[in-house]
Amino acid sequence: MKHFVINPVLNKEFKLRFRSFKSFLGLLFYLLALAILIIGFVFIESLTSSQGFFKPEQSRMMFMMLSILQLILILFITPGLTAGVISSERERQTLNIMLTTAQSSASIVLSKLISSISYLMLLIIASLPLYSFVFLYGGISPIQVLTTVVYYSFTILAFGSLGVLFSTLIRKTIVSMVTTYAVTLFLVGGTAFLTLISLQFGQGYYHMSSSGTPPTTPYAYFMAMLNPVIVLAGSFEPEIHDEIHRITGIKTPLWVSYVISYTIIFVGAILLSIKKLRPNMKKG
Repeated sequence: MKHFVINPVLNKEFKLRFRSFKSFLGLLFYLLALAILIIGFVFIESLTSSQGFFKPEQSRMMFMMLSILQLILILFITPGLTAGVISSERERQTLNIMLTTAQSSASIVLSKLISSISYLMLLIIASLPLYSFVFLYGGISPIQVLTTVVYYSFTILAFGSLGVLFSTLIRKTIVSMVTTYAVTLFLVGGTAFLTLISLQFGQGYYHMSSSGTPPTTPYAYFMAMLNPVIVLAGSFEPEIHDEIHRITGIKTPLWVSYVISYTIIFVGAILLSIKKLRPNMKKG
C-alpha cells in the first residue's frame, strides 16, 4: 500500500493533470454551465407555475434532470480521458522506459486509471454545492444525493477500466479512443434501443396472448441491466423498473445486476490490462 501511495507514475500524472490551466478552466465552465441550467430551470418553472413559486415536485424533477445530464457527461468524457493512457506512452516511446522501472504492471495500470478518472471525480465533488438549490425547495433527501454520487463513482471506474483496456490492447491512440467510444455508445445507446424493442415485443405478445399468463421476454432485462441511464432513471422512477420486471419476469433489482455485471467487467478489464501490458515478458 505504501509503495502505491508514493508511486512516481501516479505522482507524475497528478502533477501534469492538475497543474494545467486548462483543467481548472474546464472545471470553471462546467460549474458555470450547471449553475446556469439550475437557475434557469428554477426561474422558468417559477414563472410558469400557477402558484408563482417553485414546488418540491419541480425540485425533484430538476434533480433527476441534473443527475441524468451529469451521467451522460460522465459517459461522454470518460473514454476521452482513459482511452489513451497507455497507447500515448507507447506512441511517445516512453512506455518501454516505464516498464524498466521497479513499478509493477498492476501499479502502472491502476495509477493510470486513477489519475485519468481523478479529474472526473473532481468535477462531481465540485458540483455538489449546486445541489443545495435542490435542498432549498425540498423533494429530495441527502441520501439520494449520496447514492447518486456513489453510482457516478462506480460507473466511472467501470467505463474507465474499458478505456484502459483498449489503450493497452491497441497501439494507436485514435483507434483505441474510437473503439472505446463505440463500446460506450453500444452500452448506453445500443442497450437502450434493444431494451425498448424487447419491451415493445413483450407488450405486443401480451396483448396477442389468449392465455391469462403473459409471456415473458427476459432479453429486455439483460439489456436494461447494462444501461447506466436506465438503471439511474429507474432509481428515481420505480415504475420504470416495475414495468421491466413485469414484462421480463425477472424480479432481481436492476441495480444489483448492474453492480455485479460491471464489477465483473471492471475486474476482467484491469486483469487483462495488467497481463497484456508486458506481453513479451516471460517468467524466469
